[in-house]
Amino acid sequence: MFPYSCSLMAMMSFAAGTLFSGTSNNPQHLMLATPSNGIPNNPLPLIIYPRAVPDEVEDIAAWFEQRFAEHGWTPRWRSPVFPYTHYHSNCHELLGVGAGWAEILFGGESGRMVTLRTGDAVLIPAGVGHQQIAASEDFFTVGAYPAGMEPDTLRDDKNQMERAIASIKRVPLPQFDPLTGGEGAVTDFWHPVVQQLSHHN
Repeated sequence: MFPYSCSLMAMMSFAAGTLFSGTSNNPQHLMLATPSNGIPNNPLPLIIYPRAVPDEVEDIAAWFEQRFAEHGWTPRWRSPVFPYTHYHSNCHELLGVGAGWAEILFGGESGRMVTLRTGDAVLIPAGVGHQQIAASEDFFTVGAYPAGMEPDTLRDDKNQMERAIASIKRVPLPQFDPLTGGEGAVTDFWHPVVQQLSHHN
């Protein structure tokens, strides 16, 4: 179990009603710190970037690939999300929706359903479960990982939780936000959490 305080959870809480309104391109965050069965999850919040792509862009997938690569996140594939709950214990994952829409369950069975649409991006912390529940026929994402990282893919399995959590704790914290290349959601949402956790250890 990851150590975290009630004050930290209160600090990082959010109003659920603002998360998927589709009226703002400001990044939103979703706390999924509590393990769910064999899914470890992570004190770092899931970060959602609604409508991250400028309106004038025609090739959205190519825009994501170029933007991710420029900021040190290597694009690896264009694909839907696996239809079963899985997570990566050794690196964070960055997705950009190239077309369509999908309902993705984040955090395992006790997690939250998120609707992602064309032009949205989502940064998934290491250990956070994700599963595609429903999607349009044209849905696909651009998937990227920090340069030099080779992601593992683990299923919901309590027997590997202890080893997975140890691996998650070793995952490097990105210095900059992958969408802006500088300050942004990562520095706003992730860096304060890590500082809080370090004070409680």
